[in-house]
Amino acid sequence: MVRSGSESSDRQTARVPAVDSSAPSRPTTTEPHAATKFYGRWARLYDLLATWLPGVRDVRRSVAAACGLSAGDTVVELGCGTGSNLGYLSERVGDEGRVIGVDITPEVLALAADRTKDLENVSVVRGDATRPPLDTTEPDIDAVVATFLVGMLPDPAAAVSTWCDLVGPGGRIVLANATTTDHWSAPLLNRAFRAFVVCSTPPTTQVRYDGNLVAQLETRVSTAHERLHDESRATVDSRHAMGLVRLTGGIVGEPGG
Repeated sequence: MVRSGSESSDRQTARVPAVDSSAPSRPTTTEPHAATKFYGRWARLYDLLATWLPGVRDVRRSVAAACGLSAGDTVVELGCGTGSNLGYLSERVGDEGRVIGVDITPEVLALAADRTKDLENVSVVRGDATRPPLDTTEPDIDAVVATFLVGMLPDPAAAVSTWCDLVGPGGRIVLANATTTDHWSAPLLNRAFRAFVVCSTPPTTQVRYDGNLVAQLETRVSTAHERLHDESRATVDSRHAMGLVRLTGGIVGEPGG
């Protein structure tokens, strides 16, 4: 867990009873140390993009709405980054609810902690999104959110299944990820999207040299969203930001159902 000072860290730790300190916190993405270092170095630029890119705030509002949260609920955001979603989720669960943000990169997590320092129902913890550092013996996690994350995971389908197990039957999972679009302005938008994908891929990860980065990203995104459909008894799909963002929300079904 990262805060700007030890007192803040202690205060936030006390507000996260669902965190399991014995859970592994090492990332499992390709070349994890390089990726963590890359996103740590560019944390402030990432924060600007995550907050101010055209349409991104509407996407984050849509993500919070898709969670179907009620006052008093607990929602976990995996790969929370600099915390751009956490305030929207906080509003949805109210003072009696809990919002827990998980990220592996200390520098971006520090920005998330600073952004939410005045929100008493929000806590952040350092951990691996594929192995959330949460106590699964507490059946009180109502929803899991992952935005712009699954494209970075080596096995996104397995990650989604893990998250479904975390919330259990009736729990909700919301995924939002960037993809190419078929909007009327697709030639320009997709060209810009491809450039963004290349620039935002850690330069020392093997995936950078393994062919078409956009195709790999879209394969991972499709795999994750398809797994959520498979694991859910009800789903809703929508497109945002001129079709560049794919959002899927699912209510997890019974095992084998």
